[in-house]
Amino acid sequence: MAAVVNKFFVASMFMWVVPLVILYGFNNNLLPGTTNLSPNTMTLFSGILAVISVNIVIAFYIYMAIKEPSNKQEPDPTFVSKAKASVIESTGRAEDSSTSVKKRK
Repeated sequence: MAAVVNKFFVASMFMWVVPLVILYGFNNNLLPGTTNLSPNTMTLFSGILAVISVNIVIAFYIYMAIKEPSNKQEPDPTFVSKAKASVIESTGRAEDSSTSVKKRK
């Protein structure tokens, strides 16, 4: 379970950091070729790349989740037996109440 939480935490951090780094790089002309762009084009281009980067991180996280080994867990037999007894008891009472309503009519 700790591995799943760690993967979620890392993916969440990347979803925050990568777009901010892209936006910071464009706004401070750290990426090559961005000095020749107009401010409107630079804003549009950096925003589109930031959104695409978030989608890539989400797709990577989904891929990691799909590849996660699924350990089939067996339910506790005592819990299952108690649940079955509870369902039978509740449906039995429901049938009793419906027959009593019919008797009243």
